[in-house]
Amino acid sequence: MGQVTIYLEDDIERKMKDAAKSARLSKSKWIARLIKEQVSNEWPQSVIDMAGSWNDFPTISEIRENEGNDIEREKL
Repeated sequence: MGQVTIYLEDDIERKMKDAAKSARLSKSKWIARLIKEQVSNEWPQSVIDMAGSWNDFPTISEIRENEGNDIEREKL
């Protein structure tokens, strides 16, 4: 497993520590989770499970057919 050294400004470090504490993770695990999320190129399983679960989207004309007519604009 690799190791990385990073340098943070004091206010960013304070926020990172608070976020890691709130997530009940060590700073190292919290940062590793963020990096993993950023470099992941797969869809979450919840998104994959939704595939095919709805019909095709309606066309724009189908969406607009129940909207009624706009009023005429005032002339300048």
